[in-house]
Order: sequence, then C-alpha cells, then structure tokens
Amino acid sequence: MPLLPTISTFFIIVSAVLVAIGWVLIVKGKASAHKKVMLAAAISALIFFIIYVSRTVFIGNTSFGGPDEVKTYFTIFLVFHIILATTGAVFGIVTLILALKRNIKKHQKIGPVTSIIWFFTAITGVMVYIFLYVMYDPGQTTSMIKAIFGF
Repeated sequence: MPLLPTISTFFIIVSAVLVAIGWVLIVKGKASAHKKVMLAAAISALIFFIIYVSRTVFIGNTSFGGPDEVKTYFTIFLVFHIILATTGAVFGIVTLILALKRNIKKHQKIGPVTSIIWFFTAITGVMVYIFLYVMYDPGQTTSMIKAIFGF
C-alpha cells in the first residue's frame, strides 16, 4: 500500500471518529470536552489536507487502474466525493468560526449538518482509497485533471 495515501486516509478516518465523539460529548452537555475533541478533529482533517495537497502538487494523483467498464462509475463517484469533500470543508470552517466566535445558536444549527456531511465525506474518501489502492492495482500517478478525467 502506498504510504502517503494510506496516512492521509488514516487522518480523515480519525477526523470522522473524533467528530462522532464530539457529537456524543455535546449531547451529554460536556461542552469543554466537545470543544477539545472537535479542535482535534479539525487538526486531523487539516493534516489530511496538507498531505493530500502536498502529494498532489509534488507527486500527482493516482488514476484509476481498474477495468474500463468500472472506470465511468468510479469517475462519477470520485466527482461526487470531491464535491462532498469541498462542501464539508467549507461547512467545517464556517462551523469552527461560529464556535470560536461564540455564536453558539448558529453553531448549534449548522454543526449537525456539517457532521453528517463530514461522515459521508470520510466514508466516500475511504471508498476512493479502496478503489484506487486495494480493489485494483493503482493506475499511473499523473496530474489531477488526467487522473480524474483520463486525458
């Protein structure tokens, strides 16, 4: 298994698990513990992002190496994941800013939505990893546009 994608996928899983723990903590009324865990979740997501962007810039992205009859479905799924991840990141930043500015009413409204988006982002991210590195032999490492669209 490739080192950097494995490490970055690990951090996104850790982030999602920490978000789940944070959710449980706030439901139990443990606001201080919730804040610490959610900041740790954000740091974990940031570590993922730094590894991902660094790899993309300096090494490239891995294209789908599986059979051609699966490639179209994978590409659609990957585009869905990218949209979900981008939406989740924006929601995450807004949710964190609201919390840090102590705008708790808005934070309480957007937080659960952000968490659900993040859970789906993590799940689909792990699935992309499985498709690229576990189920099939990895394709070529190439620029992001070539990896996604094949040209």
